[in-house]
Order: sequence, then structure tokens, then C-alpha cells
Amino acid sequence: MANENATETGTGSVGWRFKLGIALFVLAFLLWLFIPLAAVIGLPASKIAALTGTIFIANKLLLLAVIGVMGKAGFQQLKGMLFGYAGKLAPDAIVSSTRYRIGLVMFCLPLISGWLEPYVDTLAPGLRPNLWQLQLLGDLMLVASFFVLGGNFWAKVRALFVRTAVVTDPGDAAPT
Repeated sequence: MANENATETGTGSVGWRFKLGIALFVLAFLLWLFIPLAAVIGLPASKIAALTGTIFIANKLLLLAVIGVMGKAGFQQLKGMLFGYAGKLAPDAIVSSTRYRIGLVMFCLPLISGWLEPYVDTLAPGLRPNLWQLQLLGDLMLVASFFVLGGNFWAKVRALFVRTAVVTDPGDAAPT
């Protein structure tokens, strides 16, 4: 009974504040759809650039408003819902060596390609096709590589940014 009362008054995590926070969260990302719409209706590039800057700032302000409206507990619940689902897609189990090699190629190929593009364009103009579809394919390949490599790979990448992280390999353990 107390839990139902808390939800009706909006003090629970599924109250009006949580729902308003989700609406603001969705709005923050839907605003980006105005940029291609502005290009389709033929706005000048200077106005599209101004619109992009305005949307960028509005997006950040709306995300701050989401945190303010939902509160810490509501925002933690939203974060858990979003990242909890993504976490289930990338298993923590150790993946096979073939899957790991394929994932590493999927991870490294877009990074190396993006790194080399300016040099190839400078040294051999016109050699590389400038197709947005290929660039989108590289971006999707990079994102998909995290799911192919499994959850342990994300822990390895995260460890790069932890100063005190130490590499331990169970295969290197001395027999006892």
C-alpha cells in the first residue's frame, strides 16, 4: 500500500518525474532530426550550422534537466535500463579464439582506415571513394565488434584508462 501511494504521488521511481525525465531524454535526441530536415527544406549552410550548434547546447541542457527532474535514483534507474540491456548483449564469458580474432579485425579495421584516410587523400587524391555508406559501414563494424568480442573485451579497454590496472592472464599461472 505504501509503495502504491509513493508511485501515485510521484515520489517513486515510476512517478510523474520519472516519466517527464524520459520524455525529456527522448526529446534531447529527437532534436537532432531537425538538422537533416533543415537540409531537405533547403536552408542555407550558415543557418544549418547555427541550428546544429543550438541543438548541441540544447541537448546538453536537456540531459542535465533529465538528471534534475528524475533525481539521482531515477537517473540511475534509467541508466540501468539502457546499459543493462546493452550489457546483456555482450556476454561476460570468454569467447572462442576464432570469434575473438574476427572481433579484433572488426575493431581495428575501421580505426586504421580512419587513421589512414587523410594521408591517402593527400598522397593519392581520388584513390579512395568518398562514400558515406562506407564510412557508416565502418562505424557500424566498430560498434558491432564490442558485441562480437564479448564483455571481457570492454573490461580490457576500460583497464587502459585505470592507472593502477594490472594485467593478469590465467594461462600464465604457474602450475601448483
